[in-house]
Amino acid sequence: MEAIEVRSFQENDFQTVQQLNEEEGWSNLVEKNEETLCSWLNSEPALIALDGNEVIGYLRGLTDGATTLYVCELLVKESYRKQGIAERLVRLAHECYPSTRIEMIATQQSQGYYESRGYRAFYGFRKASEEM
Repeated sequence: MEAIEVRSFQENDFQTVQQLNEEEGWSNLVEKNEETLCSWLNSEPALIALDGNEVIGYLRGLTDGATTLYVCELLVKESYRKQGIAERLVRLAHECYPSTRIEMIATQQSQGYYESRGYRAFYGFRKASEEM
């Protein structure tokens, strides 16, 4: 395995990002292909992790630059997990906006991962656009 590189998202990464989403079962992102691409093009930070030329993970976030860095999606290909790649993506995103707190939504499966790294649960609500 070559050294893992992290760089900014480029539009030609999108199909591989969608393949990772499909492998993970994140069908909503895959089915809403155009909206998902639009979200990537309008997100900051948007980071891609690579092993050579292979996209193996990503972080897509939104921030106000001062108070909050919201991690919308964080995903590492299953065969690359437990190597510190997700932590590196979060660290690099936060280094761009060091005064911000980090907030993210986690699944029940990933809850233990975040808790073991010092993240605290917080309470929120969500309503999908079609429910408005």
